[in-house]
Amino acid sequence: MISFDHVTKRYGGFTALDGVSFEARPGRVTGFLGPNGAGKSTAMRVAAGLTPATSGRATVLGRPYGTLPNPGRHVGMLLDASAQHAGRTGREVLTLGAILTGVDRRRVEETLDLVGLTEKEAGRRVRNYSLGMRQRLGIAHALLADPEVLVLDEPANGLDPAGIRWMRDLLRGYAARGGTVLLSSHLLNEIERVADDIVVIGHGRIVAGGTTRELLAGSGTTVRSADDARLRSALGTAGLSASPLAAGGLLVDATPEVVGAVALEAAVVLRELRSGDGRGLEEMFFDLTADAAREEVAA
Repeated sequence: MISFDHVTKRYGGFTALDGVSFEARPGRVTGFLGPNGAGKSTAMRVAAGLTPATSGRATVLGRPYGTLPNPGRHVGMLLDASAQHAGRTGREVLTLGAILTGVDRRRVEETLDLVGLTEKEAGRRVRNYSLGMRQRLGIAHALLADPEVLVLDEPANGLDPAGIRWMRDLLRGYAARGGTVLLSSHLLNEIERVADDIVVIGHGRIVAGGTTRELLAGSGTTVRSADDARLRSALGTAGLSASPLAAGGLLVDATPEVVGAVALEAAVVLRELRSGDGRGLEEMFFDLTADAAREEVAA
């Protein structure tokens, strides 16, 4: 169990986390989503005891991380895959981790095999690892003590499609055995496929949270047309509420049949018309974080 109870973190006049409260529960994968700069990494660092909260409390297994006896035996962390000693081999990195946490050294070979690092790769210096290999090594380090809790920040970075599928199966199996997973990722399709629960953060505040099924259930009708402004006006005239979607189109508080009839009467060509159910995580994410996302400007 990971619990945030009204956690606030300020850096001078900047508030990185503003009263953040949520839980990641045992036996479930919790997807932690938000635009760059929304507060995801800060929250994870607070949970790991690396960044003190200004107020509020974050606990892991019922206590602050730093008060856990030998915390590395209970909590596996991957916050930055590049934060590994470049001069050591992959095997040396894991062996040192095993010594520091008191884990049987035989676990090193088991974990290397689990994450798919070959004998040759395990003997290579980390400075010569690809990003994907560093990610696998970081996940191996997090799993070394077979902990009860995993906190993973962007663990899929650099993994190829086969590696992403492997990680998905790994996390599902881990949660099925009763483990707690808090997973941050920009790969929204993967979060949708692996997460049982989703927490969305924007501008340091939680903007949505619940089971994946609940959040993606939606309601009403999603419609896209050749002229959304004209269609919205026609829907308004018909007494129907229509809200613009960040990804384009409208979410209408009515059935698809009613929306289609209004569009036909207004002679607006429809490009998409479907129940709001199953809008998809990407669409929900952009709707919830539209005012928090950064726009990239081409030079």
